Amino acid sequence: MIHQISSQILDVTNIQEILHTNAKLELSAEAIEKISACRAYLDKRLQDQKTPIYGINTGFGSLCNVKISDEHLSKLQENLVTSHACGTGDRVPQEIIKLMLLLKVQSLSYGHSGVQLQTVARLIDFYNHDILPVVFELGSLGASGDLAPLAHLSLPLLGKGSVYYKGKEVPAAEVLAEFNWEPITLKAKEGLALLNGTQFMSAYGVYSLLKAYKLSYYADFFAAISLEAFDGRIEPFNDLIHLIRPHNGQLHTARRIKAFVEGSELISQEKKDVQDPYSFRCVPQVHGATKDTLAFIRKTFETEINSVTDNPNIFIGEDEIISGGNFHGQPLALALDYLAIAMAELGNISERRTFQLVSGLRGLPAFLVNNPGLNSGFMIPQYTAASIVSQNKQYATPASIDSIVSSNGQEDHVSMGANAATKAIKVVDNVERVLAIELLNASQALVFRAPLKSSEFIETFLQMYRAEVPFVDEDRELHIAIRDTLSFIQDMVIENEVLFD
Repeated sequence: MIHQISSQILDVTNIQEILHTNAKLELSAEAIEKISACRAYLDKRLQDQKTPIYGINTGFGSLCNVKISDEHLSKLQENLVTSHACGTGDRVPQEIIKLMLLLKVQSLSYGHSGVQLQTVARLIDFYNHDILPVVFELGSLGASGDLAPLAHLSLPLLGKGSVYYKGKEVPAAEVLAEFNWEPITLKAKEGLALLNGTQFMSAYGVYSLLKAYKLSYYADFFAAISLEAFDGRIEPFNDLIHLIRPHNGQLHTARRIKAFVEGSELISQEKKDVQDPYSFRCVPQVHGATKDTLAFIRKTFETEINSVTDNPNIFIGEDEIISGGNFHGQPLALALDYLAIAMAELGNISERRTFQLVSGLRGLPAFLVNNPGLNSGFMIPQYTAASIVSQNKQYATPASIDSIVSSNGQEDHVSMGANAATKAIKVVDNVERVLAIELLNASQALVFRAPLKSSEFIETFLQMYRAEVPFVDEDRELHIAIRDTLSFIQDMVIENEVLFD
């Protein structure tokens, strides 16, 4: 499959498709024309104009008033990339690096950045051949773009730095030699075009958002299984309640839960308890609020990944080169903090349902095991979920309200969006673990409701799940059951029309 880079909108659904089909990239004729025309305009402008133009024939940051002679413009760009490769800490996951390449190519394709066509083509070559630059998590303030991470992304263009290739981390120069590729000689403005941009934050955000949508679906589904196992009531999911408080996510969640349990013997049996705890009764309100938050975050990121975020920007038709601040990551920082908070709440309420299931209520055995006392059963998985939920609360502290001065005072307000991004993904991964623990507990509890059955949909799912994670008759190493549950849900594929509806 080929995905053509053009001015058409790139959204989370086609990114999901690009990733799942391992599509190759190519530039459209329109993108080639825009990139080439912009470069030609810039070359002519440099030839005709001798006054300083920021980042093109000047220094960078607080050195913006230092004029650079024409013969040193290429070296200036090379020095920029090399000197800014100051990342440290853990390595960025390869899936996110690949997204960074895709999003950087998309941003450069609009013809406002002044890059050479061969530079963009080489980035596409890296993507298509799974040559992934080694990038580090720490180093970006999320304001002058993601400078340090994008410098590491760009180093291999020059034959510098390291890349992942064929399962190994190797010097970029070796891979270029294998393909008979000469290092790119950067021209004026190119280093800044490569380094100014929000592709580190954006890639983390898109990756986390795609996973968050999947976990939002699982949160509803596992809540429905827990509701059945707890012998909960269906009335809180009646449309009438939600139509008089018509938040989209709330109404959608209630309808989804009802669909999951449709035809269940358990949900239709007479109930002894008049009301359920909030963690069951308020699933539409809590899960729904997260859904509405994801919709806002999706809009923010889809706007960002279809934007030009380097500096300065070149406008051929208007004969303008304008230095501004499109690299500032504040919209993303706020959205990423919001993502962490919203997803943390899915984990929070999930852990409360797990707590209710192991508490020996409504005819369920304490800790969901035969012979409690002799067996500890599911006592400690709830501890594990509780510890993860509390860690998420710590990770959900906003990064976007922070700032620190850099570049000798020139860059005096920064977004901290990169820190928000690396925190948000930790929260999302943690929520996956908490939801896996809920599924483990709910499926165990449901066995004690036999001979009554849940819906055909839930029973069919649990039959597949039990083939991977058997019922716990007596104490065993439950970390293995949690690990296998995680693998089971990670391997499941949810169609886009369900995932993003």
